[in-house]
Amino acid sequence: MFVARSVLFGTRAALGRHASSWQATVVKYAEYGDPEKVLQEYHETLSQDLEAGNVALRWLAAPINPADINTIQGVYAVKPPLPAVAGNEGVAEVIKVGSAVKNVQVGDHVVPGIAAIGAWRTHSIVPAADVLKIAADLPLIEAATLTVNPCTAYRMVYDFVDLAEGDVIVQNGANSAVGQAVIQIAAHKKWKTINIIRDRPNKAETVEFLTDMGATHVITDTDFKKREVISQLPQARLGLNCVGGKAVPDMIKLMEDKSTLVTYGGMSRQPMIVPTTAMIFKDMILAGFWITRWNKSNSVEDRTKMLDDVVTLMKKKVLKPPVYEPVMLKDYQQAVKRAQEGFSGSKQIFVMDDHSFSKITQELKALGVSAAPKR
Repeated sequence: MFVARSVLFGTRAALGRHASSWQATVVKYAEYGDPEKVLQEYHETLSQDLEAGNVALRWLAAPINPADINTIQGVYAVKPPLPAVAGNEGVAEVIKVGSAVKNVQVGDHVVPGIAAIGAWRTHSIVPAADVLKIAADLPLIEAATLTVNPCTAYRMVYDFVDLAEGDVIVQNGANSAVGQAVIQIAAHKKWKTINIIRDRPNKAETVEFLTDMGATHVITDTDFKKREVISQLPQARLGLNCVGGKAVPDMIKLMEDKSTLVTYGGMSRQPMIVPTTAMIFKDMILAGFWITRWNKSNSVEDRTKMLDDVVTLMKKKVLKPPVYEPVMLKDYQQAVKRAQEGFSGSKQIFVMDDHSFSKITQELKALGVSAAPKR
């Protein structure tokens, strides 16, 4: 059954040298709501007669991020016109270009240059301006997960505070994909990190996992009740918050005067609590960050430089991806369910055919990405 699907929907031999169209499988939603209920699989025919500025893509892999779930639910800042194909991030191979396209050519690997590009599909036709070329030799698992989490971490640690060797970053949600990227970049730059995680039965396992990655200190949210733990920690110049709510006052206790707190998420779904004393007596700076807004506000050249820098860190093995679980696109219902559970310890990543599935499985082993503790 699987071989038949892969022949129909995208092996290299069947990309259409003689056919006039491609048959694409897409995972689409016609209304906002629970992803397990509103997502449906469709089959579409795409003509090979491209407009001059368009490119045809064969999608290779695409992860499930929290933003994808929120977009489908209709609670995210990006709301694509309905019906919409799900997926904000991924990697694709260019299989045909229009006559006016200059930025990419057939065989290039590309990533989305816009939000809500609709990556949960086997094929698509998009304007060439909507994609950015990346190194074709970058492992698929890293290429597919390049543009959101590692870039968010990269921008936050470089854009808000001019950190020097030995300076301290404090972050909550430290075992998230962004948190893990922050830990690795900081270790490379010889910055120290205080990493806050939720208390859990497997605390020791999680602490060991993050410490092996380069974390300087790992504490739980309940450790703030223990004066002997908190009093021994250094003060941070930069704070990174993805939780919000009551977690923020705890972080502020570990931050210097005139330090900067950057908020990039709100996992608690509670309003952020900032003590008045932090603003008056600590003279703290509060800022927000959203990678989508940064992308819109910066040039293609700036965005390409960022991607090149992150890719360099990946190729040097400074930055490794979190643990991912490859899932065939046809099994999207199972993957979405696991992604919403949030405790599997591994991020779900769609792969579109058996070739990509095999390649990503081998890459994960080669990258030395071992099993992560459950969140």
